[in-house]
Amino acid sequence: QVQLQESGPGLVKPSQTLSLTCTVSGGSITANYYYWTWIRRAPGKGLEWMGSIGYSGSTRYSPSLKSRTSISRDTSRNQFSLHLNSVTPEDAGEYYCARESLGAVTSTFEHWGQGTQVTVSS
Repeated sequence: QVQLQESGPGLVKPSQTLSLTCTVSGGSITANYYYWTWIRRAPGKGLEWMGSIGYSGSTRYSPSLKSRTSISRDTSRNQFSLHLNSVTPEDAGEYYCARESLGAVTSTFEHWGQGTQVTVSS
């Protein structure tokens, strides 16, 4: 029973860094062959894959976000975190963490957190 839960401030100011943490229970973030992913949805937009950190610690990022995005992990706490720098109001929305399995053509996302709302405002 894998469960994921997002946590972090729901309000950040423009130009600051958004930091969110995903706590995983029921499964290890180091287990083969899963990847631990951040996905977001801005108002009026679809789901956007932001990036992931793999079971070995390797990271992948969306090309559109990689310059501002960093994903790290704390294996002792079975957590991984998102850091999004220089946020703007366009970064507001719902943020999810999920477990990702890579496929030959596309990925699948078997487990999701409930999501957390992020507002960008002064």
